[in-house]
Amino acid sequence: MITLGAHRIQYNETAAALGRRTFRVTADDRRPMPLRAREAFMVRTGNYPEGFGCYLIPEGDAAQLNARHLAVAQVPEDLTYLADGDVIRILPERRSLRVLFRRSSPNNSFLLTERCNNYCLMCSQPPRNVQDGWIADEILDALPLIDPDTSEIGFTGGEPTLLGDRFLELVQACKSYLPRTALHVLSNGRTFADATFARRLSEITHPDLMIGVPIYSDLSHIHDYVVQADGAFDETVRGVMNLKQFGVRVEIRVVLHKQTIPRLPALARFITRNLLFADHVALMGLEMMGFTKANFDDLWIDPADYQAELAAATHTLDRARMNVSIYNSQLCLMDRSIWRFAKRSISDWKQEYMPECNGCAVIDQCAGFFASAKLRYSDHIAPVRAAA
Repeated sequence: MITLGAHRIQYNETAAALGRRTFRVTADDRRPMPLRAREAFMVRTGNYPEGFGCYLIPEGDAAQLNARHLAVAQVPEDLTYLADGDVIRILPERRSLRVLFRRSSPNNSFLLTERCNNYCLMCSQPPRNVQDGWIADEILDALPLIDPDTSEIGFTGGEPTLLGDRFLELVQACKSYLPRTALHVLSNGRTFADATFARRLSEITHPDLMIGVPIYSDLSHIHDYVVQADGAFDETVRGVMNLKQFGVRVEIRVVLHKQTIPRLPALARFITRNLLFADHVALMGLEMMGFTKANFDDLWIDPADYQAELAAATHTLDRARMNVSIYNSQLCLMDRSIWRFAKRSISDWKQEYMPECNGCAVIDQCAGFFASAKLRYSDHIAPVRAAA
């Protein structure tokens, strides 16, 4: 439901009677008895300590699948990475298991809905007009099981704020169950043009909340074209201003492609003059997913060909003392004067490096590529022979 797909599993009849259930994974047979009903125990040595809500056994151990009157799920080899503190959801009627949260990963994000009121040219998660309110219920079920020492989780979509009160309920739940965990929400910002909604979010007083909002041009008609929604620019800017009025931190996000690059330096000036209060600005390389493939000719530009614009925009924002970062971009293409702004931003489960990267002296500092970049990436990738 989050960043990882469903895995096919085998299960016994008792597990099928569970319906949809969410569990925290553990291999500790000394867990307190009151906690065990919400946990899935990883069976390693044939030991089935009593009280756990589900038992996970390795694929091929079919003899044990129906040997006990317990909820037993037989999981495939590609789930051998499961570890203490991970959160899973078993759907017996579909013979599937989804990994909702990985304790060892710094990149855990929950998709709240597939619905959206934008239709962005480069959307990596193309929206669908579906009734998916069950997703919020699933997340509310998972949040209490997540390690409270998790550094950050994300909410994404679709457009999360289309859930209205349910969105606010989810933010409140994060504050209640994960008070030490940062929450980063990706939103197009338009719902926050309603000042009352922005104020209600602020009144939750989440201790570490950031709303990431895209602005793609200083000219409204270009932004509206990119997001395929008339009037979106005005609503987005008003949304950003309302959020900041009520003390909610805001990140401005700019995806770099053929439609946004020509005005990128002007957009940086617009931000420094009108949105200087923004807490962070992220300049982001294009991901070759979703609508990007369908609109490839309207979006693709070799990153080597826009480095002058990227450097100019970055320096403009930096001179204004704004917190600026460059995401999803390769160091070998950048002017070294902006290397310090580049981040290793791509989620660990979809980050790759290309053959041209072999022997690079700064590969451990470089964002690398989305796995989808094999469709097309810069013709100018080359190993850096000496670190800066």
